[in-house]
Amino acid sequence: MSWWGKVLGGAFGFMLGGPLGALLGASIGHSFDTGLERSAADNFGNTQERIQTAFFTATFSIMGHIAKADGRVSEDEIRLARAVMDEMQLSSDQKQAAIALFNQGKSSDFPLDDVVDQLRRECHRRHTLIQMFLEIQLHAAYADGHFHTIERKILSGISEQLGFSGSEFHHLEALVKNQRFFSGKNQEPAKQKKDLLKEAYKILDVDENAPFTEIKKAYRRLMNQHHPDKLVAKGLPEEMIKLATDRTHEIRSAYEIIRKEMEMK
Repeated sequence: MSWWGKVLGGAFGFMLGGPLGALLGASIGHSFDTGLERSAADNFGNTQERIQTAFFTATFSIMGHIAKADGRVSEDEIRLARAVMDEMQLSSDQKQAAIALFNQGKSSDFPLDDVVDQLRRECHRRHTLIQMFLEIQLHAAYADGHFHTIERKILSGISEQLGFSGSEFHHLEALVKNQRFFSGKNQEPAKQKKDLLKEAYKILDVDENAPFTEIKKAYRRLMNQHHPDKLVAKGLPEEMIKLATDRTHEIRSAYEIIRKEMEMK
């Protein structure tokens, strides 16, 4: 049985408890018994399914919180949230839960710090998995075409709480900001080749004068971090594998632009 099937089936073997458990329970209409949560969680430990459940719950509730950060939830942000759900090919009950989590995140009393802290504990320093979480949130923040100051402040704080340095967050922001030009969707026809090349270097986080060996090393590192199978093994919900696959496509496209340009020199 999948992680979601166990959630709906009321299996307490990996039930979360804490703020994430409360959010999920409210979203699917379950009232989890605290005592059962504690004893079963102690027995089962930190299973992959538990991490998948935490990741799913935190992703959509925090996405709703960030969308509301600038005072209103734009149509673009709602479309982005629904696009993520569609891309994940969520079942109808999963989509209903994701929407309910998104709406809970918009609440003025949403316990952001507690939710982030629990996500960090559940993921157990799985750096690449947590990085994927941040990338999803950054994509959502850019949905309306603007990364508002308050959104950056919140996400920067989340990043720090999850153990990322300021420079790592800056790179993730640049990565997400420039990936849209390599996604194969809605590319800007007027975008100059030199601009695309510059953005490709930003995606790989290498200097434009770097030797090819360094560029190739950076490319392989990013591809390894975004490898869908490895992320699922670390706890990424299977439904999100398409998101990880898209990221590898964008990274590969950026690398190919640089490689072809260097071959012409």
